[in-house]
Amino acid sequence: MTDTLSPTDGRPEVFYDGGCGLCRREIRHYQRLDRDGRVCWLDIHADPAVLERIGVDWETAMRHMHARDASGRVVTGARAFVLIWTHLPGYRWLARGVCLVPGVLPLMEMGYKVFARWRGRRRGVCSV
Repeated sequence: MTDTLSPTDGRPEVFYDGGCGLCRREIRHYQRLDRDGRVCWLDIHADPAVLERIGVDWETAMRHMHARDASGRVVTGARAFVLIWTHLPGYRWLARGVCLVPGVLPLMEMGYKVFARWRGRRRGVCSV
């Protein structure tokens, strides 16, 4: 899914489930690294209306993490993590490696789908 509207201030936007303890801890870790505020962190649990920015409903957003890059392209799952890593000190090397080494991103995506199904069952969200 893509949205042609760009984020309002040019930063990538990450839409995460702040109601999930595991997700919240991971995002807090990233936020601590994001000292320069390079990423806009949007908690869909606290404010589901932010999903209107990308035209995604609550159930879809709960199945997979979504992010939108500065050009307005929406990415999900492992690609959302790569987008985050691209903007964080200490993780940029990982983002580059994932993008440069053939087969790594598809493997990450498979792992993310397994995790997303597990998380969906744990959170009571129907998962694909």
